[in-house]
Amino acid sequence: MSTLPLSFSTLTLKGVDTEKFLQGQVTVDVTTIRDDEHRPTAICDLKGRIAFGLWLTRQSAEQFDVIISTDLLDSFKAHIRKYGAFSKMTASNAQVIYPVINNNSADFQINESTTTMAEWQQAAIAQGAAWITAANAGLFQPQELRLHQRAGVDYDKGCYLGQEIVARLYFRAKPKAWLHRVQGTGTLPQVGQTFASNVDIVNVVEANEGWEALVVAKPESLAESGLVVLPLPEALNGEVGRVTT
Repeated sequence: MSTLPLSFSTLTLKGVDTEKFLQGQVTVDVTTIRDDEHRPTAICDLKGRIAFGLWLTRQSAEQFDVIISTDLLDSFKAHIRKYGAFSKMTASNAQVIYPVINNNSADFQINESTTTMAEWQQAAIAQGAAWITAANAGLFQPQELRLHQRAGVDYDKGCYLGQEIVARLYFRAKPKAWLHRVQGTGTLPQVGQTFASNVDIVNVVEANEGWEALVVAKPESLAESGLVVLPLPEALNGEVGRVTT
């Protein structure tokens, strides 16, 4: 588990096979990503749990910019070398990318900003925008983090790593536990920690003489935890599972 301060890095994947490679890796349909956005998505392991949390920008079919937590950068590069060994694609050197808040949302920019990482984390938690680091990689499935409600999962795009498990969870209607925003007091819990029975810490930051966190939990577990449940944006307030008619 990394003890380094939170930071993010960006690199560019470029080559004639870039779009095809990413389409077979990430949970989102990469052809729908625009050149003016940082689209959240994930690469899952074979158990359908998020190994890498990414933000993607599509410059063209042959060029994508990738943002990832710095403590996962080396692992991500190794993953690219393993799965992209026969793809006509190269990865640029990584560089630091800086936190910024745009329209009350946690975002990134190449140039340094006045936004602190704590402010970025507070904004991300308020938006339900969970992020993946070495501390919580491999712990959560995309739907548990409501990634599908943030346009980060596509169920019609075809095969990708972990797709069978992700799709199976969708057709079972909903996960057993899912993302909530909470407020607590006392000692700051650790990312990846089980705070109370069936309440798992995804991300956490100090706030208001206590702390705020994104957790994965069943609603009934939250009711027994003593934590205060805070609102999430409207887009994340709907039914977390598949809506059937």
